[in-house]
Amino acid sequence: PNAAALAAVDGWRGWPAGRLLLLGPAGAGKSHLAEVWRAETGAALVQGAGLTVDQVPGLGGAVVVEAAEGVAGTPAETALFHLINLLAAQDGRLLLTARAPVRNWGLRLPDLSSRLLATAVARIDPPDEALLAAVLVKHFADRQLSVSPTVIGWLVPRMERSFAAAADLAARLDAAALARGGPVTRALAAEMLDSAGRPGEDG
Repeated sequence: PNAAALAAVDGWRGWPAGRLLLLGPAGAGKSHLAEVWRAETGAALVQGAGLTVDQVPGLGGAVVVEAAEGVAGTPAETALFHLINLLAAQDGRLLLTARAPVRNWGLRLPDLSSRLLATAVARIDPPDEALLAAVLVKHFADRQLSVSPTVIGWLVPRMERSFAAAADLAARLDAAALARGGPVTRALAAEMLDSAGRPGEDG
């Protein structure tokens, strides 16, 4: 599901107008892809809401703006507009990450809006079952928690198909297993899913 986004980031030398907007839900891996790109290009990193006009002259070559929708309705809109112009003049590269399309940001600066609407977009789609299983395994491993492949295989088709849900479920299972002093079992997994409500259930 993230192959197209990865290919788009890898093709940074050919980005139209030198810009790419990476869209995806929370926990989708936008920051990870941005870090991979930073490692390759030495790009500077700024947060959208924290970008200031004073910062812009010191940025150049390659820049990542994380959570770019955070500029909306703030002085950071003007700063991002100037940054786009600066990088365009330098033939630089700009990678932006966001959860929502530009049209939903609520931008007030028309010139910035027009430039961002013209920016190439790469989307990270919701994970398929294989990727979701791998993400769950990673979250459990990060918590030094060993969970059997049988339990992972049981969980994946029954849980919400999102990266954020995988992170939340791993955290709740870790806490529950620790509180009970036992392993993560299918019964415990079923209990956690039922307490949160299965996908598609009311309430």
